[in-house]
This record gives sequence, structure tokens and C-alpha cells, in this order.
Amino acid sequence: MSEHYFSADPSVPFEREPVTCEVWGQRLELTSGSGVYSRGRLDIGTSVLFRETEPPAPGHVLDLGTGYGVIGLAIAASWRAAGVPAGASSGVTGVEVNQRAVLLANQNASALGLQDRFIACDPELPPPDVRFDEIWSNPPIRIGKQALHALLLHWFARLRPGGRAVMVVGKNLGADSLQSWLLDRGYPTTRLASAKGFRVLESRTGTMSG
Repeated sequence: MSEHYFSADPSVPFEREPVTCEVWGQRLELTSGSGVYSRGRLDIGTSVLFRETEPPAPGHVLDLGTGYGVIGLAIAASWRAAGVPAGASSGVTGVEVNQRAVLLANQNASALGLQDRFIACDPELPPPDVRFDEIWSNPPIRIGKQALHALLLHWFARLRPGGRAVMVVGKNLGADSLQSWLLDRGYPTTRLASAKGFRVLESRTGTMSG
């Protein structure tokens, strides 16, 4: 079987590779690695997400499929730059099945001095009663439609009333059908932007229809 970046424990040799990007006025010096999504670069979808959005307001944010942490760390860095104090009222939790990515994300947080605002962990670790104000994600579309739908329903149910999810999805990977599916599940979903073959979708909490 071929190795995938969404494998829990990649078997390819671990080689680190630096990534530098400018996000929302902040320069992020990160480390990526082999066996982790978007090694050595900021992928096009995530770059579209950043370009077409503003950072979320301070609160409890979930970075779903955090990889080596770029989305969650960009959010945390923007709060720090805005003078938002670190503490219990705000923070980013990155969940990720790839344990190599979890390691890199936490090391990146430490290197950036953001470890008090961001933590990456296995998806099983956040307590079931924890709720989030927002979810941000470049979701793992390639895990398959059924698995993706189950993943989104699981985490969208953890949004607080009035919460939202912001995702970037490739048009050729089913962004429009995903938007319709979310609408059918009681999550009003609009297209914030469309660029370079990607859609930026915003979903709001609503009444689940099953």
C-alpha cells in the first residue's frame, strides 16, 4: 500500500524541510517534513484560504487536520500581534492523525513562542465536552467522501451555538457538492471566495437534520 500523509505513523524516513510564509502580515518560519502534507511549501489551497480571509476573532478555535500547524499557528500569531493576551479565553487546538505532523506542529509552536496559544494533538485527546467557536481547515478530502463526511459531522457538532467553520476545498475535489451536502445537514454554507480552482466555504451552526 502506498504511503499517505494522513497515515497515523508514516514509514518514510523523517527528513525535515523549512517553510517560510507571510500570513496576515506575520512572517512564519516553520519546519515541515517527509510524510507530512505539503512538505517544504505552502500549498495552493491554504494560500488561497489565507489570502481570501481575515483572522478569526479571539476564542477557542479548532484547526482540523493541522498538518505541521500552519493554519493554527497563523491564527495564534495574528492574535499575539493584535495584543490579545494568551490565556483561557482563547487558544487554538490542532488535531491531526499523523503523529509526525503533531510533533512538527508543536515544535513549530515552541520555536515561534506560541506554545501558550497553540497545541497539536491526536483527534482522540480533546475532551468530548470541549466546544469551539470556530473551525478552520484545509480538510483531508482524499480520505474519501464517506470518511470526510463522518469527520466533518463529528467536529461540526462540537461548534458552539453561533459558531462557524471556514474551509478551503478544491472545486475539482467536490467543493460544490460538499457545500450542498452541508446545507442538507443543517449547516448554512456560503462561498466566501473562489480562486485558483479552490472554494473558500463558510458554514454556520444550524439545526441538524441527520
